[in-house]
Amino acid sequence: MSSTGCTVDLRRLFKLRLVVARHGEMDAARWWNTQGVLGRRGAVVLKRGFPATHRFTQARIVFEVARSRCRELFHPPGCMTLWDLPAELEEQFQEHWQAWLDEEESWTPVFEAVAAQTGEDLLAALAQLDLISGTQVETVKKMKRSAESRAVPISGSYEPNDEILTLLAGGFARGEPGQPAVPYARLEESS
Repeated sequence: MSSTGCTVDLRRLFKLRLVVARHGEMDAARWWNTQGVLGRRGAVVLKRGFPATHRFTQARIVFEVARSRCRELFHPPGCMTLWDLPAELEEQFQEHWQAWLDEEESWTPVFEAVAAQTGEDLLAALAQLDLISGTQVETVKKMKRSAESRAVPISGSYEPNDEILTLLAGGFARGEPGQPAVPYARLEESS
């Protein structure tokens, strides 16, 4: 993000969201009400109506359902989650969407890896796509759910960057089947 000086790899953010979105589907961790939309079944169904862009259509559907479900569970003011980032960053993310559509072939291996996820181990799924380091896995394993079990706080305050976004994605591993916990971090106040 240019005006705040933080840098985020938007392709990486897209991949993080893809992995978490697939992990949370009803045929996996049962966190949001989509049934294999990012899996092989979703590809077959949506390819009929969107032959050139079906994979990104699948992603858009599950991203919106995941965002909505996470907001229902926990939507803290002055904080960011994997699904609710500062407006400027979300706008940049949306601006890149069209460019990614034009590069669909380069995304095919990513979508295929995501479709094959079983929902058993989110951290392993993130590692498979080289999205999380061993150190970050250890950090995630030390994270605790909040008292009401709906959230996973990350202490401190942050500007969005690849490190914190990875922890926001990996923190979903603290959830349980049928019981998501939304990782969140306080936004650093601008001076």
